[in-house]
Amino acid sequence: MARVELELPEAFFYSTEIEVRFTDLNPAGHLGNDQMISLISDARYSFFCDMKLDDTSIGGAVVTVTDLVTTYRAESFASEKLKFEVGLTDFNKYGADVIFRITKNQGETLVALAKTGFVFVDPTTGKVCPIPEAFIDALPEDYRP
Repeated sequence: MARVELELPEAFFYSTEIEVRFTDLNPAGHLGNDQMISLISDARYSFFCDMKLDDTSIGGAVVTVTDLVTTYRAESFASEKLKFEVGLTDFNKYGADVIFRITKNQGETLVALAKTGFVFVDPTTGKVCPIPEAFIDALPEDYRP
């Protein structure tokens, strides 16, 4: 079976650390894939907050996740601090991909790579809409599409 290959951004411009809780473990005793998805969502939320954006309303539009890909490289256990480095790739008229590099041991061990695709949706029509200028303006200049 072919493995999914994720294209990493040229640079990650945001990072956050999240500690793995005991309740994040699966019956095998390591971080469960369902909980990893929750941690990725937390990291994405933190990223948007750092840009001073509320993903429930950016320029009148809401962020809607369109897909998720995660490739696992190592296990993670309770009390480990995971570093989530965040970047953006594949901008299009309606959205982009948020890319995550997740490591432990001060970046020495790659735990996972992930991406969440997203689009902006006009809540009044329920239809996809162009990326709001407020989002573009919140990005560092060298990351703007």
